[in-house]
Amino acid sequence: MLDALKSMVMNVDADYADIRYERKKNVVIHFVGKELHQVSSNATDGYVLRVLKHGGMSSIAFTKEDDADTAISSALHNAALIAAARKNPIRLAPAPVVKDTYVPVLKEDPRHISLDEKLDLTRRYNTIPMLHAGIATTDISYHEVIREKFFVNTEGSEIREELITIRISGLIVSSDGSHIQNIRVGVGGSSGFGVLRDREADFEKRTSVALQLLDAQSVKGGVYNVILNQNLAGVFTHEAFGHFSEADLIENNPSMRKKMKLHARLGNRNVSIIDNPTLNDQLGHYKYDDEGLRAKPTRLMKNGVLVGRLHSRRTAAVFNEPPNGHSVAEDYRYAPIIRMGTIFIEPGVNTFEDLISMLDNGLYILDAKGGQTSGENFTFGAQYGYIVKNGRISDMIKDINMSGNLYETLKNIDTIGNDLKLSEVGGCGKGQLNIRSCYGAPHVFVKNIVIGGV
Repeated sequence: MLDALKSMVMNVDADYADIRYERKKNVVIHFVGKELHQVSSNATDGYVLRVLKHGGMSSIAFTKEDDADTAISSALHNAALIAAARKNPIRLAPAPVVKDTYVPVLKEDPRHISLDEKLDLTRRYNTIPMLHAGIATTDISYHEVIREKFFVNTEGSEIREELITIRISGLIVSSDGSHIQNIRVGVGGSSGFGVLRDREADFEKRTSVALQLLDAQSVKGGVYNVILNQNLAGVFTHEAFGHFSEADLIENNPSMRKKMKLHARLGNRNVSIIDNPTLNDQLGHYKYDDEGLRAKPTRLMKNGVLVGRLHSRRTAAVFNEPPNGHSVAEDYRYAPIIRMGTIFIEPGVNTFEDLISMLDNGLYILDAKGGQTSGENFTFGAQYGYIVKNGRISDMIKDINMSGNLYETLKNIDTIGNDLKLSEVGGCGKGQLNIRSCYGAPHVFVKNIVIGGV
């Protein structure tokens, strides 16, 4: 396949061109309550071509090899139109030539597991909540996505890489006849089918939470000192901070470029944040991005000071900063855009028990449940939480929303725990869907968070 791609792209009359071919396979098994709702498997493939000529860059997707000449002609025409309309020509930061094949080491390749075994495991986990009288229904699915990517550019790079993502995830819904509550559940990753085995305890725990929520009290609105669990702190890191570390989102926003200037102090001195796609046992792992650059650990904040950002080759040239392998596409239908890989707050030294004692009186809130950002302001829901009194966890609470300003919140992070946990089931909808978007944090103690409630 690499030879076929080279023959397509090497004679393109452009300053630069690259082409990516992908084979993609999906498997879905879906239960709704006790009923098996869907079992499906499909395979698709296609190409994405990008060309840069005279400062204009264009991309085009196509699915048949016979359409390559037409696609090249269209891409070159569109690049010329873009070049004529731009005041500043597009440039790409220099990148090394790479020739490599990367196949991740897996704990059981899902391609070697029968569909019957995948179905049996999904049914087993779905049955766990359905055995309880207080559970009204479930919506639990097995999802498997396998991408085999081939990349060639006119600079000489030739790369083949496999990305394998699996999960069993969904909702558990409880009801007592007059109230309905739901809780999310999910296990998975990119390290192989083995990560899904022996996870009964996860489904039993989430079932218990769903049942307890029926008797939980609604939180009283106010300003609280809080502890965020790893999932909620990770979502805050991804949504409120991480997207502003993506160079394309601030590139044409003068006020945000000013605030996100390198070496600006944005947070408390104990806050350090990194994006590291090279962690090979985590959901967000990849070796090369979809521009053919090797992924690099990229420190974004060090002791509260902004020290880095995420780039494509184009934005690296715009900002005059080094590229770092963070340009990723959903699949063969899309040109790559800047994406986070595995972003997290780096751990501190304090235990969770230390944080609870420091909090004394406040709230312990857990697991993100929707939300939105508007510039530097955010609002996130939490799936549930607990009141903390005199350093002890007490009553469960629900109907929780937290809101605030990114920069004020970063400065109000008082203490960071030592118990880093990264997400097994991710997702980010920036422009395209990225099911491998991974985020996390340790437990984090934050002062003066606005909590919406009754």
